[in-house]
Amino acid sequence: MFKCFFPDARKESAYQIDFEDLYQKGYRGVIFDIDNTLTKHGADADQRARELFLRLKGIGFQSCLLSNNKKERVLRFNRDIQANYIFKAGKPAGKGYKKAMKLMGTGLADTVFVGDQLFTDVWGAKRLGIYNILVEPIDKKEEIQIVLKRYLERIVLYFYEKEEKKG
Repeated sequence: MFKCFFPDARKESAYQIDFEDLYQKGYRGVIFDIDNTLTKHGADADQRARELFLRLKGIGFQSCLLSNNKKERVLRFNRDIQANYIFKAGKPAGKGYKKAMKLMGTGLADTVFVGDQLFTDVWGAKRLGIYNILVEPIDKKEEIQIVLKRYLERIVLYFYEKEEKKG
């Protein structure tokens, strides 16, 4: 029932993902959500984010920021990152994900998506067949509509974890 929302993988943080291993497995592009995935909601890119994107470039990855946020917010975060970007992406609809892959020159088989929300980030990637990694939100303080979604996410993740223990 909930399997359509199950992430392909889970990590504590986007900064703990073994991107070198993903590259060896044939992935060439990484799409990232921004808020609560790479930084606190509304915050600029910090040193850790800048270092991650330098590392990705060094490995050989293309990258793209995919955000439902407004242009100003995405441009402000991207100022020091200089990744491809899409604002007002309309996640979980597939259009933004497809545009991101086009910008990076990648396809479904060699793209990874990293985000903190099941019902927008992960579900959108999963519906298209993009390998996806759910990360824990950086900041527990969130807007009310996201707090409500987090409650529902906990239910889905309960069944996800139960399934993982079986397998």
